[in-house]
Parts: sequence; structure tokens; C-alpha cells
Amino acid sequence: MYDVKKGYELAKEFYAQYGIDVDKAIEVANATPISMHCWQGDDVAGCEKKEDAALTGGIQVTGNYPGSARNGDELRADIDVAMKYIPGELKLNLHANYQEADTFVDRNAIEPKHFDKWVDWAVEKGIGLDFNPTYFSHPKSDNGTLSAADEDVRKFWIEHGIRSRQIGEYFYKKTGKPCVINHWTPDGDKEVPVDTIGPRKRLKDSYDQIFEATKNVEGVIDGIESKVFGIGAESFTAGSHEFCMGYVMKANKDHIIMTLDTGHYHPTEVVSAKLASIFTFSDNVLLHVSRPVRWDSDHVVSFDDETRAIMDELVRMDKLKDTYVATDFFDASINRIVAWVTGLRNTRKAMLAALLQPVDQMKEIEKSGDVSARLAFKEEFKAAPFALVWDYYCQQQNAGAGLEWLAEVQKYEKEVLSKRA
Repeated sequence: MYDVKKGYELAKEFYAQYGIDVDKAIEVANATPISMHCWQGDDVAGCEKKEDAALTGGIQVTGNYPGSARNGDELRADIDVAMKYIPGELKLNLHANYQEADTFVDRNAIEPKHFDKWVDWAVEKGIGLDFNPTYFSHPKSDNGTLSAADEDVRKFWIEHGIRSRQIGEYFYKKTGKPCVINHWTPDGDKEVPVDTIGPRKRLKDSYDQIFEATKNVEGVIDGIESKVFGIGAESFTAGSHEFCMGYVMKANKDHIIMTLDTGHYHPTEVVSAKLASIFTFSDNVLLHVSRPVRWDSDHVVSFDDETRAIMDELVRMDKLKDTYVATDFFDASINRIVAWVTGLRNTRKAMLAALLQPVDQMKEIEKSGDVSARLAFKEEFKAAPFALVWDYYCQQQNAGAGLEWLAEVQKYEKEVLSKRA
């Protein structure tokens, strides 16, 4: 490994000429929580004690790389390993189907106690827990959930949403950190239905009932997530972007915010272009960082143009502190811990790179009308030596500079993952 400290000092020298405080940028990036999704480790299988655990809801995980976690204990052990190599403040994001009851408990009957193993683990590590109702992979999700025409089915899922918010409050009280709950339902249709407003009115009513029944819940922030389509629901999605944005703005409640998932839009749409519009009317956003490849394929987050553009926008608007950042991807074709570490590190790296820019100076240049200089500055910092600062930061956090972490993960694969059936 090269002399990381020397590289850092050279980078500081470069950034100093533009008035950039490198240590402050590291401090801000390090303190910004990223919620690490648990479902990368077991391909969204969950921990429910039931035989039929087929993944449904328009979601597909491809690949059969060996070593997937088979239960909560293995999943937590894998997360522990991954977290060692992900610098900065972390939370863990759970789905409801990761409950660990002694016997099968249906979604409309889950209780806080069914997540006590996760809570004990989180308290021991000093991290917060986020949560998601699981409106998929269930016999009652085949013909809609919160927008279902069958009132008994809809009532079942409303109760699931109510219990999910109560579990979120339990997480908050146990960990001392707010619980961000993401509400997403895959309800849709393979063809465009004749009645497109009925399902949306039912979805609105379901959300209204969930929030009214839990109006006294504390310490919970609720993201409402949209999607363009899913497998089997290619032509119509009840919870479209327009519906979800309308619901959030109409609700006008501090705890109900928009979720923007980088994979949930048309291929020509980008989340980076939506952030300023949403923040004009809302104080907070829940951001799901993923990587779509032609569709919502949830590839491992890359240090790509869009990930960087999102972080640039958040920093330039001074909204990083107002954004709940979470990751959401799943790849079963590679070592799952490598996927976690790579995706989370890239998310944090893009954040740090955005903070290492002379934003105030660029705003003044723009204000003066010198658009030529504005372009020159924006382009110059695409190739600035942020990687030298990143390596120093990772080394400082004992997370491994460069690819130092990879050998340890490969060792864990050989000694632990490869022995799983």
C-alpha cells in the first residue's frame, strides 16, 4: 500500500487553494447515517418460519452464488463482517419478514417482541434500526394489498401497516434513534385496467387508516415510495410517483415524506433532477440508493455519474442533513458481503466527493453570471484527488484503505460462507 498519509497531505494542499476544509468534509461524511439494508445477505428470503417463502411482488433476485445466510444469526454475523469495512455512521434497515418468532406468525399479527434479537444486536452495536412493512411474498399479496378490491385482504394489510409503525416506535425507544419506515406496495396490473382511480382511492384510504390508528406513535418517520412497474405489473402501478407525491403533500405531516428510489423511474428520469423540486415543498426526503440497469434491477451501487450527481445536489442545496440515506440492492451472482461493502462504500465515497467541492465559490460565480467559469469549476472537480482523501478516511476509520478489505472478506468466505449448504 502506498503512503496514505502522504497522499492525504498532498490532497489537502490541492483543496486548500480553493478554501476547502478537508477535515470538515470528512467529519460531515462520517457523521451522516446510511441505513444498510439487511436483505442483500439472503436474497430477500427473510426469517419467517414458513415453507413457502417464494419471492413475489414483481421483485427478482438473480444468481445462485453460494453462502447465502439461512437464518437471522448467520445474517447478523455476515452484516457484522460487512460493517467492519464500511466507514461512517450506520443504521440497519429491516423488512417485516425478518421477524424471528418461535413459530410462524402472520404479517397482521407481528409484534415488537418478534424482533428482539435484532434489537438486542443493534443496542449492543449502538446503531439505529429502520423498518419496512413487507407487502409481498405472501399468499394474500397476489391480487393487491393496500389497494386490493377484496376488503378482507385490504384489512389484513392495513393491520400489517399499523403493527409495522408500532414496531418502529419500539425500535426508537430501545435504540434511542428515530426509526424510518418505508411504505411500498407492489400493487399493479400487467395490462392497463379500466378502473385506474379505484385502486388509488383504496390505497389512499389504507394509508389514511394506518396513520390515523397510529397517530400517537413516537420517533417514527414514514417514507411513501413509488415505482414505475414490476414483473407482472408492467402497465399499471397503484402507487405511482404522482400518487405518492400527491399523498405526501396532501397529508402535510412532518413525519410523512417522499421516498425517492433511484431505480423506480423511467430510464430517462433521474432522482438527482427531482430532489430540488421535492425539497421546495418538503423538509425531508428518504433516499434509496440503488443502480438500475435498463430497469429497476437493483444492481450494486456504483460510483457512477448519477450517484455522484445525487450527492452533489444534496450538498449544494445543503440538504444532506435533511435526507435519510438508505441502500436498496440485491445481487445473488457475487459474494454478498462484497456487494454490501462495495455498494455502501460507493455511497459514502460519492458523499465525500461532493463535500470536497468549493460550493460557495461556485454559487458566487454563478450569481455573477460567469457561466463559463461555472462550467470550468464543475468539470475541474470531477477529477480532483478525492480518492486520496477517501483512502485516508477509510484508514482512519480502520475500514481498510483501497482494497485492503477484500482479502479479509475472501477469507471469511472460505472459512464460513463456503461451508453453508
